[in-house]
Amino acid sequence: MRHALFLLVLFLCISMTVYAQEAAELAKELANPIASLISLPLQNNSDFGIGSLEGSRNTLNIQPVVPIAINENINLITRVVLPLIRQDNITGPGETQSGFGDAVVSGFLSPSESKNGFTWGAGPVFLVPVGNEDLTFDKFGVGPTAVALKQGNGFTYGALVNQIWADELSQMFLQPFLVYNWASGAGVGGNFELTQNWTAEQTTLWFNPIVTGVTALGKQKLQLGAGPRFNLAAPDGSKAKWGIRALLVFLFPK
Repeated sequence: MRHALFLLVLFLCISMTVYAQEAAELAKELANPIASLISLPLQNNSDFGIGSLEGSRNTLNIQPVVPIAINENINLITRVVLPLIRQDNITGPGETQSGFGDAVVSGFLSPSESKNGFTWGAGPVFLVPVGNEDLTFDKFGVGPTAVALKQGNGFTYGALVNQIWADELSQMFLQPFLVYNWASGAGVGGNFELTQNWTAEQTTLWFNPIVTGVTALGKQKLQLGAGPRFNLAAPDGSKAKWGIRALLVFLFPK
């Protein structure tokens, strides 16, 4: 009986160690926007106290990431951001808009192996006007995108940038980020999200700290995360007083 109990405890310890190692590796890959990992992030942003009408906006960003091996040295990392939006009391008292916004589709050509923890990716980005009538720019856009990052000693830091041109639009998005992951797969970090509309001369800036963790539901690996959002700059009449970000990522490791 003692031997059976000892073997059971030993098995559980080994299993927990293996899972912790897997969770740590998954967390490291998730901190890298161009990791060769199929995933389906669902990022929900709830923002309140917007503008003079104290409006609210909820944006669920559906963000599938699919890596494609071009050859043994180069990967193509495809990323889509498709927002599902509901907003109240923003365009006018008692007015509500809901539906999909326009999609941003990116393709990063990236080395399959990092060098000394450093990696990068670059390629095209497209603004695809698939949004509902009240939530679309209604113009197709295109431009370049790039990301560079360094990983080591639990830290991941870098930045992602894109520039989109369309008819009557020139807009840049810049996202510097910093994440620290423990061996358990838990992590803490944050990013800045800067949107610069050159055409309208408008700047929007968010700061998003977040706490994350990797877990499993049956055989399905997941990452969960949550944190506040701070709207540091926005066009006149559209700044939010406060916000919350929640994250659920479905992972499909090889």
